[in-house]
Amino acid sequence: MAMPALRPFTVDDLDALPEDGNRYEVLHGVLLVTPSPGLPHQTVAAGIVAELQAVLRDEPWIKVWSPGVVVVRPDTQLEPDLLVGRFPTSEPRWENVEEHWLAVEVSGVGSRVYDREYKRDGYLEAGVAEVWLVDLGLKQIFVSRAGGSTDVLHDIELTWRSPGGREMKLDVAALFRMAPG
Repeated sequence: MAMPALRPFTVDDLDALPEDGNRYEVLHGVLLVTPSPGLPHQTVAAGIVAELQAVLRDEPWIKVWSPGVVVVRPDTQLEPDLLVGRFPTSEPRWENVEEHWLAVEVSGVGSRVYDREYKRDGYLEAGVAEVWLVDLGLKQIFVSRAGGSTDVLHDIELTWRSPGGREMKLDVAALFRMAPG
């Protein structure tokens, strides 16, 4: 749920929030709170990580983080379930990641509205090249690209190209079969 505040939240404010199992993010000063991910969510996310790591094994400059963090100071810090980017050449901190090629959000009932209505656009504004919204309920993946199409539906196969030109074909139906229910 979005939390109204007397003043906008900042990235630095997140450090003061409780370690209570919820995910706390801030987007343009608005605090977003979502519940800890469940078993189907983590199973599907792990399946995508495995597919990405397999296709990227020969591209060591490309990293897959799960979860990842996209920081735009002072008032935006989002935590995608998966993030593909280039490891920083400067100090190894999230805000120094130089390129964000893919952010993936696995959406259940508790996070679907935030992911589709707010976070997708926040990632694109922050410079993420491509965003996948993996909807557990609909068993579909919606793909949005910076400067391009938004929410393109994939329910059979999704093809992704790495920055190094390698192609990954993700069997969407098989992905969702990993976590029945």
